[in-house]
Amino acid sequence: MANQTLTERAEQLRQQLNEANYRYYVLADPTLTDRQFDELLQELQAIEAANPELITPDSPTQRVGSDLTPSFPTVAHLRPMLSLGNTYTPDELREFDRRVRDRLGDEPFSYVAELKIDGASLSMIYQNGVLLRGVTRGNGEQGDDITPNVRTIRTLPLRVQPVVAEGGTLDSFEARGEVYMADADFEAMNAERELAGEKTFANPRNSTAGTLKLLDPKIVAGRPLNVFVYYLYSNSIRLQSHSGNLEYLKRLGFPTNPHWRRCATIADVLEYCAEWERRRSELPYQIDGVVVKVDSLRQQEELGMISKSPRWAIAFKFEARTAQTRLNDITLQVGRLGRVTPVAELQPVLLAGSTISRATLHNEDFIKERDIRVGDTVLIEKGGDVIPKVNEVILAERPDGTEPYTFPERCPCPLKTKLHRPEGRADHFCEHAECPWQIRGRIEHFASRAAMDIEGLGEKVVDQFVELGWLANYADIYDLHQRRSQIAALERWGQKSADNLLEGIEQSKSQPYHRVLFAIGVRHVGATVARALASHFNTIDRLLAATQEELTAVNEIGPQIAESVVRYFGDEGNRALIERLRAAGVTLEGPAKKVIAAGDNPIAGKTFVLTGTLPTLTRDQAGAMILERGGKTSSSVSKKTDMVLAGAEAGSKLTKAQELGIRVISEAEFLAMLSE
Repeated sequence: MANQTLTERAEQLRQQLNEANYRYYVLADPTLTDRQFDELLQELQAIEAANPELITPDSPTQRVGSDLTPSFPTVAHLRPMLSLGNTYTPDELREFDRRVRDRLGDEPFSYVAELKIDGASLSMIYQNGVLLRGVTRGNGEQGDDITPNVRTIRTLPLRVQPVVAEGGTLDSFEARGEVYMADADFEAMNAERELAGEKTFANPRNSTAGTLKLLDPKIVAGRPLNVFVYYLYSNSIRLQSHSGNLEYLKRLGFPTNPHWRRCATIADVLEYCAEWERRRSELPYQIDGVVVKVDSLRQQEELGMISKSPRWAIAFKFEARTAQTRLNDITLQVGRLGRVTPVAELQPVLLAGSTISRATLHNEDFIKERDIRVGDTVLIEKGGDVIPKVNEVILAERPDGTEPYTFPERCPCPLKTKLHRPEGRADHFCEHAECPWQIRGRIEHFASRAAMDIEGLGEKVVDQFVELGWLANYADIYDLHQRRSQIAALERWGQKSADNLLEGIEQSKSQPYHRVLFAIGVRHVGATVARALASHFNTIDRLLAATQEELTAVNEIGPQIAESVVRYFGDEGNRALIERLRAAGVTLEGPAKKVIAAGDNPIAGKTFVLTGTLPTLTRDQAGAMILERGGKTSSSVSKKTDMVLAGAEAGSKLTKAQELGIRVISEAEFLAMLSE
């Protein structure tokens, strides 16, 4: 290439890679696969290596991809969080082993192989055994301080027990890990978001990265974040090996991934990689490869690093789980809230250990942007996604005569209702209350494991009973005992199957009150909100009588949720369904609230507003203590507020309280009041 052409190509590559970094780390909306990114980066590295005068300060070769945002304070890492080089073939992994051997000479060494969790990196600083700070990876040199969010990760200890290591006590150190969401938790969260009318996440990694950057720790606390910790560093103790550190981390109380393995040779590493590429679908969380590290920390130091990557570690990336197949048709699926989702009906193909015949197409815009047509050959992917999706169209194999897809104007159900696409939304909705597909969805949700957990009442059975006219709403479930003989007479049923189903329905009546509130499917009321409602309105009658103002006084409840609850229970048809549940014996009240007599109790009759992150209590726990002692909680500060209980990161509520001259107390003062 001429110099001018090389200059232009280098600039083009920088722009592509910087845009990809921004979309991956900041927007959590990747546009390139890892392999595509690495190929572009390697091309740029080769150009810059041969032409150093073309290197610019903003070149992606000069830094680790950044996820820094302006919304959080930025802090420097104690030690750089290095970016691993990637390999994709056994030969590339053997070449890594050759380089390690060349540098260490005849000195014996071993490796540790670990699963590469597909999540978000996190650094945690502990001082005197207590979590002091949690920081994102950022640009490798510094990251965002997201400590309030990190404290909400329930699997992460806020305090560790001191552990003796190499003759010293481990109580002040840095630990690093990968934050992730388990597949089942991710699916349940998306189901709740759909119920609440919110946009669902594309995959667990995106939702994890996005959750860690939320500004409200209360929302973060409601998300199912987990963490595997894999790194330990102490300024005061000279630790010896990575494998030993993993054992220390476990003794300190950190969750560590149990599948790591010490490998004597690169052949052992390759065997481990092959095993887990084959077994990855068995795991309840997403992995995208294996991380290989020299075990000895002294040898790691001797090997050192190059640019921003260590010479002693590398990632072996699994191939994305993709398959090529034919798109036979595009059908519509209607959710219980009326959202209409286009679905690709595929020529069945084996992918990641299962046969895939359907994949989501998300919405009309997704289809138009990719010009997806019936008859196309498409690439489907199940890489970081729980649900298969159509990734791209193989245009070279498009048959003649195909037509662009036109989104239907009417619901596919027998009522053929005209579909509505709200302004500013990508989704279409069927708004007919008697749409049979929505009826099926609501009943399936009611019977689901997260709700009433009715064994045997799954999608196919619900479809069958709706078709027969036996189920038109969730309350009809508790009348099915009247059809025992009819159910037993159905094809593939029999008396035992009928009895098992009816027994499951009977057992569901004892599900706790908050599960019932989640099951009935009030818009915007997911499992977390249902718990809050059940806690504050511990009988269905109290909830039925609650005003919007009373609802918004509950910490978890905002105006949108309150309006939805009032509207739902204000409908006579919905009230009739609740009465049928009552008559059937379904649990419609929680445990009686424990209320401490007023006496000299300084909390009785007082109205509290809770704001910020408290050192040891959650706001729900503090709120429950206030209610037990005859106090009230409110979501907003006004002249009627008696006290504001404020923790770290308290914002506008604290400011308003100070402006109004309202007493502000700390958690320590609050706990002292409880003991008076």
